[in-house]
Amino acid sequence: MPLLQQIIGNKKVKYILYSFLSFIIIILIIPLKAFNVPYCTIITDKDGQVISAQIATDGQWRFPPIEKVPEKFTAAIINFEDRNFYYHPGFNPVSILRAAYKNIISGRIRQGGSTITMQVARLLGKNKSRNLWEKLKELVIAIKAELLYNKEEILISYASHAPFGGNIVGLQAACWRYFGRNAEEISWAEAAMLAILPNSPGLIFPGKNKELLLKKRNLLLLTLYKRNIIDNTTYKLSVKEPLPEQVL
Repeated sequence: MPLLQQIIGNKKVKYILYSFLSFIIIILIIPLKAFNVPYCTIITDKDGQVISAQIATDGQWRFPPIEKVPEKFTAAIINFEDRNFYYHPGFNPVSILRAAYKNIISGRIRQGGSTITMQVARLLGKNKSRNLWEKLKELVIAIKAELLYNKEEILISYASHAPFGGNIVGLQAACWRYFGRNAEEISWAEAAMLAILPNSPGLIFPGKNKELLLKKRNLLLLTLYKRNIIDNTTYKLSVKEPLPEQVL
């Protein structure tokens, strides 16, 4: 008992305990809300192909959440946005520190350091301003999400609600509007293009900054090839695929 009192009485131990308790309280206080957004009304055939769709009441092409994220898009988005997605607890301290260093050196925000889970938290917060408080909230919500949901569920939330340029929201809506088919049927080149769009949906998408979009897509395809996710033949054929000229 005296030893326990001595340990608790230590200033460093007190600081750690208070910090831990404060963090637990913050996690309990900040809520983890579900997405409360309107979705398109869609009509499909017997094979699940979308025949027609009616835009959501908020003017967004946002299809209902998908049940599973296709393997090609999963590989593309993880290698582009968050290579350690399956291993981190919602945040990546190395990425955050690297981003902070680059932002300080440049004197402006050039890199965010956000994980996919943190981006889901930001989408839940409806993309509010990127001040310190909002970033801390994103961090807490991301950790809470990792405790309550598995990685596949988090990836589904991201793919179903991420922006893909213009008024297109979610992977399934993007595949239908850009390529005229379901997400399960896209090629590696199409998956790579779609993985890039949520990073800067207002800057690049089919029909806007085509050369930059093509460059980024091909760099991601090269990354997938170098990491042995696609073979040499697939890489060479994929970089030759044209971008969609316009939204269908």
